[in-house]
Amino acid sequence: MGDLSPAQQLAQVVVRGLEEGKTIEIDGLGIFYPDPVCGFRFEPRTLPQVFIAYVKEDEGKAQMLYDALEAAGFSPWMDVRKLLPGQIWPRAIDTAIETSDFFVPCFSSNSVSKWGGFQAEIRYALDCARRVPLEEIFIVPLRLDACRVPRPIQRELQYVDLFPDPSAGLRQLVATMHRELKRRRRAAWRTP
Repeated sequence: MGDLSPAQQLAQVVVRGLEEGKTIEIDGLGIFYPDPVCGFRFEPRTLPQVFIAYVKEDEGKAQMLYDALEAAGFSPWMDVRKLLPGQIWPRAIDTAIETSDFFVPCFSSNSVSKWGGFQAEIRYALDCARRVPLEEIFIVPLRLDACRVPRPIQRELQYVDLFPDPSAGLRQLVATMHRELKRRRRAAWRTP
């Protein structure tokens, strides 16, 4: 594979997987399905992607959030569900944040003072948010419990509480993202 371009290498991986009867998903692009007639069928990504940032101690709540967002018509992204064996995870996570429509950091008493990947993901999402038009919502902070949201987030962004009524919190989160998507479509339609 040394003489092949990255695009040619990717094409070979996709073709090999399809020949083995596997479904191949490329984050931010879409899904290739094996097709006995045409060889493959491609479905572009059409659902809005939501990156879920969390700490390991909150994985169960993050998994429930993933399922709820998927049921609400979103394409959630979570490391334990999307990273592949052997994948370079820091780059995959950065790419998933960059290509997401929304970034949902899950704040909790477990996460607010913990060092590591969660904090790095938030910092990277804040950098990405600087490139988004000011009127667009990109980061939607979510509190899993009665923790204190870090000051830099609290000063600039309204958050959603997933407690004491998780259903109400989820409805608010989903409604916010649907409203923002509708606003973006209207703005894109008006732009010449």
